[in-house]
Amino acid sequence: QVLEHDPTNAPAIGGIIRCQIAGGDLTGARETLDAIDPGLADQATIAGAKAALELAEETSDAGDGEATVDLRNQLAKNANDHQARYDVACALWGNGEREPAVDELLEIVRRNRAWNEEAARKQLVKYFDAMGPTDPLTLEARGRLSSLLFA
Repeated sequence: QVLEHDPTNAPAIGGIIRCQIAGGDLTGARETLDAIDPGLADQATIAGAKAALELAEETSDAGDGEATVDLRNQLAKNANDHQARYDVACALWGNGEREPAVDELLEIVRRNRAWNEEAARKQLVKYFDAMGPTDPLTLEARGRLSSLLFA
């Protein structure tokens, strides 16, 4: 209804995209995002929805629980297998397990922040964008990341 009165209402558009993502309609979310006026793309609510959509698209085939177990077994053998840890984080995120996903990425940064051209830090920033700047997990994880980077 909001968009009927104001088709450029960024919070409403961002909300629609997030609802489509939550409902598993990634194609519809992508179509909604692609149809907006490019001038709206920088609005925080749309940028956050875009980040959430990109993450959902990346993790839609991240693997089932069995794949995550296999990756965790790899980590048990070699805690410095950063690719396995990164893949675990992506799978966890794809399963809606935000906090453990963030923890895994922070662990990579703690162990080797330069790994794979700072892939873990960059993925964390995507997570922060997707969750939004006021999300309690974003606030807590940003503080932890800052401590790791600037300690």
